[in-house]
Amino acid sequence: MPQSELPLKIRYLTLPISEKLAGTEVNTLLRRRLGLSGTVLRRIKWLPDGITVDGARVNVRYRVSAGQVLSVRLSDPDTAAQPWPSQGLLDIIYEDEDLAVVNKAPGVLVHPSHGHFADTVGNYLMGRYLGYREASGFHPVHRLDKGTSGLLVTAKHPHGQEKLKNQLHTGNFRRVYLAVCDGVPQPGEGILDVPIGPLDGSLTAQTVRPDGKPARTRYRVLRELGKRALVELELDTGRTHQIRVHMAHIGHPLVGDFLYGTEAPELIRRPALHSARVELTHPITGEQMTLTAPLPADIKALFSLK
Repeated sequence: MPQSELPLKIRYLTLPISEKLAGTEVNTLLRRRLGLSGTVLRRIKWLPDGITVDGARVNVRYRVSAGQVLSVRLSDPDTAAQPWPSQGLLDIIYEDEDLAVVNKAPGVLVHPSHGHFADTVGNYLMGRYLGYREASGFHPVHRLDKGTSGLLVTAKHPHGQEKLKNQLHTGNFRRVYLAVCDGVPQPGEGILDVPIGPLDGSLTAQTVRPDGKPARTRYRVLRELGKRALVELELDTGRTHQIRVHMAHIGHPLVGDFLYGTEAPELIRRPALHSARVELTHPITGEQMTLTAPLPADIKALFSLK
């Protein structure tokens, strides 16, 4: 049978029913035991395989018996709103039936947008899933700018995305970046806690402003590089361009940052920013995970400059 005619592999979450759980409503088990939200349940409860007990469809008021197995579908019921699948190179750091973590190359967009309908991370992941007949969707958990390289965490179904987004800005989900900035920040470590909002008159730029949204970035100088420094940064919030704006605000914009600093194509053709480490709790297994991505060559090349 040709690969394209093979049935799609669908992700289900199952719960064997013990004596202790006998008599409990399915709705209670789905929400309290399996952690599914009402939003997720509304997507799948009308599907023939959306919510089943021992393979038979049930409604959420059904009460289970000991020895039965409750199953709920996690895979997207409709992929019409997903990016168009296409072929492209991806550096996959980690993948299982719930997650795909990509080491994104600089210059690649995360989402399709005007002029980029088939050459983004979303397109390439959907092409990958289609290639091995997996009924997965593209559900990014956080954002990376086009010019930023490094780790991007994506879920394969809405439940995984929702669980991981709830971890953002808590101790369960840490994002650590490496950047090269102009000058050497003093003191060598600290917390930048200043609000960020849109820059008046610009469609894309952000700025520090008193009526902006709270934004908090931790920084630490790792290495002095002559007129520059290698800095480790950790996000406590996730505002647009947060690291770039905060570093420019203290007088140390990222090398190559055309929007908040000085464009320097002879040094690097993008802001020198890399998503280097992510720590998270797996949304299904609860496993604590730490993932890393090494600095790309264009940022490492800045180390040898004076």
